Amino acid sequence: MRAVDVMTSDVVTVDPNTSVHALARLLCERGISGVPVVDRDQRLVGIVSEGDLLHRAETGTERRIEQRRSWWLDTIASDEDLPREYTKSHGRKVKDVMTVNVISVTDTLELADVATLLETKRIKRVPVVRDGKIVGIISRANLVRALAVTRSDPATDVDSDDRSIRDKLLAELKRQEWFKVQHWFKIWAADVIVKDGVVHLWLSSDQTKEERLALHVAAENIAGVRRVEEHLVPAPGIAAP
Repeated sequence: MRAVDVMTSDVVTVDPNTSVHALARLLCERGISGVPVVDRDQRLVGIVSEGDLLHRAETGTERRIEQRRSWWLDTIASDEDLPREYTKSHGRKVKDVMTVNVISVTDTLELADVATLLETKRIKRVPVVRDGKIVGIISRANLVRALAVTRSDPATDVDSDDRSIRDKLLAELKRQEWFKVQHWFKIWAADVIVKDGVVHLWLSSDQTKEERLALHVAAENIAGVRRVEEHLVPAPGIAAP
């Protein structure tokens, strides 16, 4: 799936010259926490959120530099940021408070990359653009909804027999870094037997719960698998009871 498949296309936007008070009313009325800022040609020029309205002179929440200078300066880059803070707390237009360097994605970007971007940048939403113009917006909620409408059961391949299931599982495991780094933990064909769609795993008794769960998940995601069964064997150096 790509960004265009899950994005909200009916995007609420504001003009750079929208007043801060009108923006605050819009966020409250629509029940949203942020909006893209576009010019008259619908080109993305910024983004503004509740966080940009957190410290405002009207509510008495602006930064009190003179009184708290000693600790507050530790949280910002330099004195050059002080004029910017004043503008954000006293500016009357959206263009005064919006974030200009906007992170955006194209409508063809895969969802896995969108999810990684939201996580690594620690942002809740990202505008979607095509040829520089905004065409949608993706939030974390969009990704959760995409998951909710997917099938919970693996798709069934008509040609999935026991041999192909085993081959696919072994190939999947060998691609995983968490599997490859465990040099003492080797699963070969002899340790995986598939019979009538049931995957039998022969596992060492000293493997962690997380490792065993990962193996279960890998097996359960192979098309055609009916269930997974574990068979524990003593770890090296441990005598069987």
